[in-house]
Amino acid sequence: MVSHEAMGRATVLHKECGTGRASYGTHTYPDKHTHGLITPILQRKTDGKKRLIKDCDMRCPVGDRISTMVCLSGLFVVLAFRMIDGAALKQDPSAESAAALLNHSMAMVQRMEALLAQGNGSDVTLRIQTVSTDEVKVIQAHSLVLTLQSDVFDELLQTRNSTNLVLKESADCASVFDKFIRYLYCGDISVRPDQAIPLHRLASKYHIWALQQGLTRYMTQHLSSDSPTGHVVSWYQYAVQTGDITLRDSCLLYLSWNLSSVLQSAEWRSISDELLLSLLQRSDLVLQSELELYDALEAWISQNQPADMTAESALRAVRYGMIPPQHLFRLQKQSAVMLKYYESVRDLLFLTFQFHAASPVQLAKYFDVNCSLFMPRNYLSSAWGSPWVINNPTRDDRSFSFQTQLGPSGHDTSKRVTWNALFSPRWLPLSVRSTFSELGSMQPTRTDNGQPRIIITPATSSPDFAGVSFQKTVIVAARQQGKVVVRHVYNFHQSTEETGDFLLDADLQRRTSEYLIDSSLYLHIIVKPIYHSLIIARK
Repeated sequence: MVSHEAMGRATVLHKECGTGRASYGTHTYPDKHTHGLITPILQRKTDGKKRLIKDCDMRCPVGDRISTMVCLSGLFVVLAFRMIDGAALKQDPSAESAAALLNHSMAMVQRMEALLAQGNGSDVTLRIQTVSTDEVKVIQAHSLVLTLQSDVFDELLQTRNSTNLVLKESADCASVFDKFIRYLYCGDISVRPDQAIPLHRLASKYHIWALQQGLTRYMTQHLSSDSPTGHVVSWYQYAVQTGDITLRDSCLLYLSWNLSSVLQSAEWRSISDELLLSLLQRSDLVLQSELELYDALEAWISQNQPADMTAESALRAVRYGMIPPQHLFRLQKQSAVMLKYYESVRDLLFLTFQFHAASPVQLAKYFDVNCSLFMPRNYLSSAWGSPWVINNPTRDDRSFSFQTQLGPSGHDTSKRVTWNALFSPRWLPLSVRSTFSELGSMQPTRTDNGQPRIIITPATSSPDFAGVSFQKTVIVAARQQGKVVVRHVYNFHQSTEETGDFLLDADLQRRTSEYLIDSSLYLHIIVKPIYHSLIIARK
């Protein structure tokens, strides 16, 4: 077998021969000695050794005989390589396509895991010391593996004075350090929700970027996983500390869209002041009612005893106009938090009672009803909408009717509006239908390539609709990690075509689609009155 070194020399020799010079090692041979020798030899590779030497003797001067023999030694390497291993130079596509892959990577991982566990051939002892304690964890490791995986370990190992390397870590990081080191040896790791943050810290500290990115994906995809004390709030706070915008926004959206379940968990009372105020400002919160939010806020204030400014800001973010008057009367007399901070919200309560006493049209003549106080959130109670379970959603069009209150004002709560909803699994978008119209063809309404669509319209018109527009919201639920959670929230005026992405990535044909629960599409429709048009009329 010819070595890679010989093959490399032969390649260089052949390349320079074409330019009129041949080189080997540190010697260079002029054109007058090689031009007539080397090229014929490379072309006539079947010539015998005697003729080769004879040609050399004839063409080379006597004084250069030794140098020429050195040259010939390199040529014999070329000939040997081309005659013995010539198949390596001629790629056979058919042989390559017929090749089979023998994969023993799992066995390799097992050997690496055993190497770490047994400490065979270890040349460095990691001593992981827990900060502020005397606890020390000892791991026998191999500097080659550590330096290959981490430039931080490489630098630490180069500056050490003994076979011991002392590493100081927090208690949560020290508890998972053995899992972290095992990842460096084996390339895989099992993670629980409570271990994600300390492992992410270690990956960031020691520059294990693949593990860091993998843990970020794990957290964004396992927000709904069960854990004893909850984890989404702690993940959000960690994302804010580290500047991880993707994780921060994913946590905030999950908390907003699944707030009812969060309010009932132990995690709610651990929410920070900043996160609490951020949530209270949002209109896309999904919960049963505004009263549910107030009760949870009262429990949070009683538990955490925040500064007065924080408590007042939180109470002023409650949308009291969405709470029926009878409940407001009870809060004024029975809520300890309301009694303590009543002066900070008195103006809001006064305006709320006026909102409930008069029609929105009359109130809009004197007050701004377009503020957040009168802006509904996504309430799941029956006064605001209805759930809708669509079995086999790809089969055909479906429709159903439901009723809501005309508006949250005490003047309108007794008035009911009937709504008709139509679901089409394969509706052709308007942009495509316009093309058919331009061509003079009949406009199809449903095709196999269409997109799902929902239309919601009132069953009848009414003069009570004057000055009010209705925003429709469709909430799509899904099962993640065994729990039913909100997957998407779509807002529109009449049709989901307005959003442009309604169930765009949902493969409803597949029974195991993440958008389906037991082969059914679980929706919740909410109708929210918006009074912005009254401001225009007032001007």
